[in-house]
Amino acid sequence: MNDFDVLLVGNFARDKLIVDGVEQISSGGGVYYGSMAIRRLGLKVAVATRLHPDDFPRLEELDKAGVVVFATQAEGTSGIANYYRSEDMESRDCIPIGFGGSFKPENIPDINPKVILVTPLYEGELDLHLLEILSERAPLGLDIQGFVRVIRDDRLVFEPWSQISEGLKLVTYLKVDKAEAQCLTGQSDMHQSARDLAAMGPKEIVLTQTSGVTVLAQGEFYQAPFNPRSLAGRTGRGDTCFSTYIARRLNDTAENACRWAAVITSLKQETPGPWSGTPEEVAGILKMKLP
Repeated sequence: MNDFDVLLVGNFARDKLIVDGVEQISSGGGVYYGSMAIRRLGLKVAVATRLHPDDFPRLEELDKAGVVVFATQAEGTSGIANYYRSEDMESRDCIPIGFGGSFKPENIPDINPKVILVTPLYEGELDLHLLEILSERAPLGLDIQGFVRVIRDDRLVFEPWSQISEGLKLVTYLKVDKAEAQCLTGQSDMHQSARDLAAMGPKEIVLTQTSGVTVLAQGEFYQAPFNPRSLAGRTGRGDTCFSTYIARRLNDTAENACRWAAVITSLKQETPGPWSGTPEEVAGILKMKLP
């Protein structure tokens, strides 16, 4: 039970998805979308998370999928209200509606993963000290949104991470989106943004935007497009992309991991909830795309 491929660390979310004024409550967060995708790919995955006891029944979905969950009771459950318009599911307003609190070292299970994936929703979940502890146990993947997305006047805004130089030295795989990359580097060119971030320490950069995913690994860039037939499942896009890349990267090249991440993220965006397909489906799509 101690050996896992991936351990995800982050607060579980109880989100509100509001499309054209119609509200739906949904499970969310990187630990949710990410662990489900990794599990569908056949890997052994565990989650360390925090949430209010009233929301523990939401963890049953992970358990049924074969995800091993280490949950800590918290005074609240994190959550975001995502406001969309059906004619433009790409754009959204995000308002925080809850917080599951900050992780302490004792909230992290004593297991041996091949990689630890840190997927906080917004600032305050993990601090630099805990990142240092985690990085000593396994290669660290980090979604930087949990350090640059902060709550100001009941809104989520981007602010620079004051400890970025110390933090990124600990990271092997870094995930950013286009807006976050520009906020951190001041660069509008995504390739230059990725190079600037890699210069701070991460070995590989996974950079997402509306059109697809770009990876910088070993000095080489790889790109693959998103081509969903709809954006009904747009929430969880970045979590799915990063977790898929990490899962495939354990035993595959950066280029192939990038391609798998793009296909699975495209499929995920078509349906609300986590990706529920099969590796065989993805392999078939990729085979058709080869020249």
